Amino acid sequence: MDAGMHEERPRGPWVRWERGGGLPWRSTVLIAVLVMAGTGFAARNQPDREALDAVGRLLLLLGAVPLLFRHRRPVPVVFAVTAVTLGYLVAGYPYGPVFVMVAVACFAAVVHGHRTAAWWAIGLLWAGHLLLSHWLYRWLPPAGDGPAPWGQELPAAAFAVAVLAASEAVRVRREQGAQQRAERAAAERRRADEERLRIARELHDVLAHSISVINVQAGVGLALLDSDPEQARMALTTIKAASKEALGEVRQVLDTLRTPGDAPRAPAPGLDRLPDLVEQAAAAGLTVTVATSGPPAALPPGADLAAFRIVQEALTNVVRHSGSRTARVRIGHGSGRLELTVDDDGPATGTEAGGSGNGLAGMRERAAALGGIIEAGARPDGGFRVHAVLPLRPQETP
Repeated sequence: MDAGMHEERPRGPWVRWERGGGLPWRSTVLIAVLVMAGTGFAARNQPDREALDAVGRLLLLLGAVPLLFRHRRPVPVVFAVTAVTLGYLVAGYPYGPVFVMVAVACFAAVVHGHRTAAWWAIGLLWAGHLLLSHWLYRWLPPAGDGPAPWGQELPAAAFAVAVLAASEAVRVRREQGAQQRAERAAAERRRADEERLRIARELHDVLAHSISVINVQAGVGLALLDSDPEQARMALTTIKAASKEALGEVRQVLDTLRTPGDAPRAPAPGLDRLPDLVEQAAAAGLTVTVATSGPPAALPPGADLAAFRIVQEALTNVVRHSGSRTARVRIGHGSGRLELTVDDDGPATGTEAGGSGNGLAGMRERAAALGGIIEAGARPDGGFRVHAVLPLRPQETP
């Protein structure tokens, strides 16, 4: 038996019958009416059986009532219906749709995961029918009844096998559907987690860089406010420009949270904006030199954005954590890959330059998402180096 399946609410067409009080009373009433009417018609062709009197109809009704609870308590229901059906046969009443109630109870038990209970119920019913038809008939009604032909056991066995096979087919289909729904839900959660992580990286990279520039310039402005008002004014101008650019990039990141399907309002930043990055670093008191090697090639959007953010974060770390006021950026265009190297001469100030903060973690995540690698750590001469290798997949050249 599959653990936990008995708690699962039934799915499928029969759910529509449960809209009243949580019980399938409409389908149960329909089954009871069909069994009553069908047995009445079947009795006309079985004059050798006991007449379908009030007791017989009461037994049919008692067999239908437990079906109200077939989705909540499938195991007790399947055995109760089987017991009532055996009692009905012991009393010698006509054969007919009475077996439909057993089929419905077995079906409910199997699709709710109680396969063993359904098999036992079917087996007990068949074994009981064999005893009644071939050995106990002498002492049971109707009077003068003889043994049943063994040939009728083949259709009975086929009926039992068909009920179980149909129930198993529905159970397997339900389990496959539940597994597919679970896989889709897990995939949606993964996509949502990846999107949240991407947005968090973007916001961190944008805000960390811009706020670092603003922090440095605010310190310059406060220090020179009285002694050099013009220089302080320039620092405030830099703060205004940096904050404006940061707001624009934050707005662009948040645009991805708008209605799905809307196109971005501005292109994502790439290495073409490296001069702006160098200018911002210069405003923060950092001199940056840029060198390139290899034939420049158009970069895929994802790699272009990742390269820009890696250089941006590396320069931000120099501003925040290094005592050096110079940094060197080298960009190497190779066959199917892009290499980025950012060096400063140190030494580290305050926090450890090679810590495992969000900045370095974000750079590693960006590189890993493209199948690349990042190495970041102190150089033997006391400086710090960030080295990234990003593979470039074949891209739709713009």
